[in-house]
Amino acid sequence: MNNSMNTLTPSAFRALVRSGKFTANTSGVAQGFVQGNIVILPQDWAQDFLLFCQKNPKPCPLIGLSNKAGDFLLTELGENIDIRTDVPNYRVFEHGKIVREVSDIQDLWRDDLVTFVLGCSFSFEEALLADGLEIRNISEQKNVPMYTTNIACKSAGRFSGNMVVSMRPMLAKDAIRAIQICSRFPAVHGAPVHLGEPSLIGINDLAQTDFGDTVTIKANEIPVFWACGVTPQVALANAKPPFCITHSPGAMLVTDIANSKLAIL
Repeated sequence: MNNSMNTLTPSAFRALVRSGKFTANTSGVAQGFVQGNIVILPQDWAQDFLLFCQKNPKPCPLIGLSNKAGDFLLTELGENIDIRTDVPNYRVFEHGKIVREVSDIQDLWRDDLVTFVLGCSFSFEEALLADGLEIRNISEQKNVPMYTTNIACKSAGRFSGNMVVSMRPMLAKDAIRAIQICSRFPAVHGAPVHLGEPSLIGINDLAQTDFGDTVTIKANEIPVFWACGVTPQVALANAKPPFCITHSPGAMLVTDIANSKLAIL
């Protein structure tokens, strides 16, 4: 990734996205600011999904919500954020299946749609980097590896499914430090949910990601797994709402909220 992306302000970065000049994953961009996973649902499905988030705060930490149905401006998350244009890539679902990926949803927008913004692990990556820890997906300029697990989420209304996790390989001593750092950021998934043997959480082969890219795992490193905001996409596939929209994995909304605002002391 071009290093100039790291130092862009959130509004300048969103302008690039809105113009169609950036359609890649957002790990490391606009450093210092909170990124969010996106779920957009019809109003008659929104209450069930809100309850799903409330019952599963680790994979689905809610940081933003439409003021009312049909409102596409997210004023509480930043200046002039238009959810129809400011995400690099969107996934469109019909009856639980992905029907296409697009970079703009203005022509799909409806007056009954409600937007949810969930915390993203890209925010805590900054804190890990600041402490001197390597984040392999950033150093290799890849999307973070993500896997569906056998860890069941708590069901809510029509929504259920297993947790998706993101993985970053680390030496054991660095994994311990990562737990300490990420515990301060519950709004962006908090501490890891598992480290070590992947099969214990239902992952048979780290070389076969469900979302994202594979990364190098070096000698003496262990995989460290965090709850991931792609989890709702599994729940959506199970619930099969007639229509919904999410971000494409790794392509997040960049907000004007400083990552430091989400830290607990």
